[in-house]
Amino acid sequence: MVTASAVRELLGTLIDPDLGQPLTNLGTIHDVHVDGNRVSVYLQVVQPVHWVARRLEHDCIATITANFPQAEVEIFVRETGLPTQQRSKGIAGVKNLVAIASGKGGVGKSTLSANLAAALAQGGATVGLLDADVYGPSQPTMYGLAGTQMRADRSEDGKIIGYPNEAFGVKVASIGFVMERDQAAILRGPMLAGYFSTLVDQIQWGELDFLLFDLPPGTGDIQLTMTQRIPLTGAVVVTTPQEIALADVRRSIQMFRKVNVDVLGIVENMSYFVPPDMPEKRYHIFGEGGGAAVAAEYDVPLLGEVPIDVRIREAGDDGMPFVLDPEAGAHGDAIRSIAAAIVAQVRRKNRSNESSELTIEL
Repeated sequence: MVTASAVRELLGTLIDPDLGQPLTNLGTIHDVHVDGNRVSVYLQVVQPVHWVARRLEHDCIATITANFPQAEVEIFVRETGLPTQQRSKGIAGVKNLVAIASGKGGVGKSTLSANLAAALAQGGATVGLLDADVYGPSQPTMYGLAGTQMRADRSEDGKIIGYPNEAFGVKVASIGFVMERDQAAILRGPMLAGYFSTLVDQIQWGELDFLLFDLPPGTGDIQLTMTQRIPLTGAVVVTTPQEIALADVRRSIQMFRKVNVDVLGIVENMSYFVPPDMPEKRYHIFGEGGGAAVAAEYDVPLLGEVPIDVRIREAGDDGMPFVLDPEAGAHGDAIRSIAAAIVAQVRRKNRSNESSELTIEL
């Protein structure tokens, strides 16, 4: 006979794959209802839940039916770990704010940002992408939105409110939508910060699981303005394997740590090249193991490695993130794996925040 206590005991030993703890320890099993053979399980899961919810649902159903074959199981999931910090109106509905940064240009940060946003949306998350690189805004091109304008209204108090464009399930805002396509951004420090603040304050993002910030390279005004004005969930630092890029990664990590922003991990882009006609070969054109070494040096995760593939560049030029290509193969899988790793790190951060708040309340 199925009982609520038996179901709780069975499910309590299951492990949350991201947090690495039993569901009982995490307080995930909120309630269990049993009505004859119908079993309803109510889970409280640290957000974002899209990736882990499917796995937990599968594991819970498999565990219950293995012990009670006659059971008809329903799983209901509620999110916890939602933000509690005060936010400006435009980003009030955004659950997780993640900066994508690089210490130097030319490492493929914007291309990776475009593909990560698309991969998160592919996984079922609601996603926004703010192109904060006022010197070289590239997201309008990569999302096939070049030449378009953002819709704008005027609020009751006379302020202009902007609304991001949308493509491939991702909301996109960029200074490129308000500049001429070939217009150079010749701006000094205070103007840079002002443009960025305008993008943040006057754009209404609505309800989002993630808002990614594609930052300009380096550790300058926009990066500092962001960390002062926005309660970032964390930052992802993009590099290539060679030492000259890794030296700049170290400076980026140190900057984020000085302003108390968690580094969620490092992504090594252009890690190696696999010839299409020799898939068993792997050529490390820019060196090998640099991303892993600097990740170990600063005790942050290496979120993944993305190989070189001309199709990634071609897809961006053609206005579609490569990860959405049905023939992206292993390269697309690598990007999706990095997106999943970012989700796992965000969940750990949100769980840590949730535990801290509970401790304070007690």
